[in-house]
Amino acid sequence: MSEPIDRQRRQVLGSGAGLVAAAGSVAVLAGGNATAAPTRGHGTANVARMQAWEVGPQTGLGSLRLTTRARPAPGPGQVLVKVHAAALNHRDLYIVSGQYGARKADGRIAAGDGAGEIFAVGDGVAGFAIGERVTAPHFQGWRDGAFSTTVLAADAGNTADGWLAEYILLPASALVRVPAELDYAEAAALGAAGITAWNSLLEFGGMQAGDTVLTLGTGGVSAIVLQLARMHGARCAITSSSDEKLALAREQGAAITVNYRQRPDWDKAVLEATGGRGCDIITETVGQNSLGQSCACIAANGRIALIGNLGGKLAPGQAMPALGRNASTLRGILSGSASMLERVLQAYAVNRTKPWIDRHFAFADAATAYSWLEAGNFFGKIVIDV
Repeated sequence: MSEPIDRQRRQVLGSGAGLVAAAGSVAVLAGGNATAAPTRGHGTANVARMQAWEVGPQTGLGSLRLTTRARPAPGPGQVLVKVHAAALNHRDLYIVSGQYGARKADGRIAAGDGAGEIFAVGDGVAGFAIGERVTAPHFQGWRDGAFSTTVLAADAGNTADGWLAEYILLPASALVRVPAELDYAEAAALGAAGITAWNSLLEFGGMQAGDTVLTLGTGGVSAIVLQLARMHGARCAITSSSDEKLALAREQGAAITVNYRQRPDWDKAVLEATGGRGCDIITETVGQNSLGQSCACIAANGRIALIGNLGGKLAPGQAMPALGRNASTLRGILSGSASMLERVLQAYAVNRTKPWIDRHFAFADAATAYSWLEAGNFFGKIVIDV
């Protein structure tokens, strides 16, 4: 069963837990059954176990399966993180449905976003202590700098094991500390969606105070776009088919709201609300189905961050209004780096802002969480407490 949001009930674990020696020069969190840490060449009788949700045969939501497997041990340069929360994104649905690139191994652990505490460290790990609260971008090899296709090789929940397990093994170089102002669920919620929103608005979009930002829908990225816009003195326009969700968006500070079922010409509604000026930055979370209308309501010298790809086809000439308005750039945004994640976490911490979490689910109810995501009746992020 799901439970309503209750941020106050989460207690941050203290970082004063002691270190104990484990086989293979691996240090583990005190109280973590150190004697059961996996060792090489000594059989499996004493190997510690963990539960994990695997993507299975990827034929739909029914493919998800809860399994028990050996708990991994960190090798050189690696850390083992005890997971406290995982967060879902639409791509997690596509993965279990076999609609996200090549088919994964059935045993791939699901979910690209999460947060937890360092449980064990391997040889050569410096700068991180056992018990520290951490998260990581789903692209584990993208620390900073420009995007490269090489980062696709280590993509949590996709080409590498994800966070929907009791433990996750990560390269220490991918770790990002969680600020004290955020709990585990909030840090998890600011993973891929937070990085994507930050990259779109700040790194690419160059958002400034006074800008008008448009985001489509009320999912995880859009909810964070709304919050980041407010933090930086910009005003935000948002679309939805639900008046209830639009009311929530206004409560969160949206300046312009448009119900696209009532106004299929939502681009004209946005232009009307901006006095014909249009929007400086548009986070296009849908894709080709709506890109033509986004191009029609971009401001002069505006920027369009192409995030979503929900199908459809862009008809000839639909992008021409962007040329007429001298839109400066349309760029595909494929998440972002660990450095971007650090910046978005710090922005939320400094501004004492909490990401909007629609609902929490228990670890045993992860399949129900996926169903809730598929139904689309949510505002913000969906979190699974591990």
